[in-house]
Amino acid sequence: MSKVIIFTGAGISAESGIMTFRDAGGLWENHRLEDVCSYDSLDKNRELVLKFYDTRRVQLSKVEPNKAHIQIAELQKKYPDDIAIITQNVDDLFERAGALKTIHLHGFLTSLKCTICEHKMDIGYTKQDRETSCPKCNNLLRPDIVFFGESAPMYELLIQELNDCEIFVVIGSSGAVINTDNFAAYTHYSILNNLEPSYYIDEAHYNEIIYAKATEAIDDIIHAIEVRL
Repeated sequence: MSKVIIFTGAGISAESGIMTFRDAGGLWENHRLEDVCSYDSLDKNRELVLKFYDTRRVQLSKVEPNKAHIQIAELQKKYPDDIAIITQNVDDLFERAGALKTIHLHGFLTSLKCTICEHKMDIGYTKQDRETSCPKCNNLLRPDIVFFGESAPMYELLIQELNDCEIFVVIGSSGAVINTDNFAAYTHYSILNNLEPSYYIDEAHYNEIIYAKATEAIDDIIHAIEVRL
């Protein structure tokens, strides 16, 4: 397990042009979250949901990793046994930045999965073919996204990594979906980097707090990690 967890949220990718869940007064790309990202969304609004994620895949093809993605990926390559990148984001910007491994807690936008056997298929930045079914069991395919109210199996990997974590870094996460305070409280050193304070985060649990864009804070974050490795 890794000594350092770099835990990222929507704020790190916002600088690359990807909208966050809570932009525009609770709307996500002009859609209500309950319509496109709830446990029953596919049953109620299947075509709307598929079109929504088709659009997001196309958008993803038009953005690039930013400085924060790139430097975190470089740090992981420099210390491959010590750095775990764990993200709430479903984009592939860490992969495109060169990260060796990224744990995606909430799914992966460029992938589909079977609604029955959960076999996964990479489709890149293309739209989902409505006629294509699962090659393993011939059932319906869906976006490989963890919707609100569904189980998130990758959380088990998060817990495993936390067992040996000594340095916990939060970048671009409000704490509204996953409260990081408890994780930070039980590590030797913790860093919080957000654009501004969050109602959901208690600053008392963090040793170092940087309110700035991730691309502006990343040099100091990398330095703080390296001097403690």
